[in-house]
Amino acid sequence: MTAILRPVICILNGSAGPLSVTTTPDRLAAMFAGRKMRADVWVAGSGAELAALSRRAVAEGHPVIAAGGGDGTLSCVAAALAGTPAILGVLPLGTLNHFAKDLNIPLRLEDAVEVIANGRERIVDVGEVNGRLFLNNSSLGLYPRMVREREKLQGEGSGRWTAFARAIGYVLLRYSHLRVRLDAGNPVQIARTTPFVFIGNNKYRTEGWTIGTRPKLDGGELWLYMAPHRGPGGLILLAVLALSGRLKSDAVDAFQTKECWITTRRRRIDVARDGEVAVMETPLHFRIRPGALRVMAPAMDHCAPAGA
Repeated sequence: MTAILRPVICILNGSAGPLSVTTTPDRLAAMFAGRKMRADVWVAGSGAELAALSRRAVAEGHPVIAAGGGDGTLSCVAAALAGTPAILGVLPLGTLNHFAKDLNIPLRLEDAVEVIANGRERIVDVGEVNGRLFLNNSSLGLYPRMVREREKLQGEGSGRWTAFARAIGYVLLRYSHLRVRLDAGNPVQIARTTPFVFIGNNKYRTEGWTIGTRPKLDGGELWLYMAPHRGPGGLILLAVLALSGRLKSDAVDAFQTKECWITTRRRRIDVARDGEVAVMETPLHFRIRPGALRVMAPAMDHCAPAGA
């Protein structure tokens, strides 16, 4: 008698670049078959198709839906899964893979497939801005401008990292501060001039060599970070200290909240979510959705257990 294989839907972001030899649908299906799972692999040709396939997978009642791509891809798929019984599987095929790293999911594809097949389910929080989900963080100010410039340079033929470096220089040379008003309810009402506002889904480490990582993903809080008013030279120094692991926690202002509104002078503003930028109407409404997403994580890892 033929064994009944556990089903999994794999949604790959084909628009992010050509699939490698190891991530072709047949190769990926074989990896899952070796772990007694039947994988149907869907390749999305655009961001809109990625979202549509994710909604279709949820509507059809598939229990495990794996997303293959970077953090933006994972965020798009997770938007369809949040608040449903479907479990997200992570295939870390991006450049930075922050979400996978914070969950201790291995970056080698075959090891990530093993986690989906034989790991454990964890329940984690997600953030939202104006109803749009983010897994890691959202930001205003310098970073969205840099992403816009990097995408333009890549469209003109620059390589990814060359475009990234040129975009940083471009943004700093044309640097302007962001004037914001934050309202998280009494007593947290702040008016500030700042180069950026960074909103994390749970707390980020802000000093030492672990800067930019999160110790837990189920704390039920948004964390907001703002740098003080400073010129381009001060921002460069801030970046150097961060990259060298010498940034102190008091170098940026931080506070936690479950919900807040951010108002700017502009009615519409660029907002980054997990590395993707979109124009949104202000005031921006941020909120945490505690325990909204189920995700497969390593069976044994160093993260705090869900609900801890």
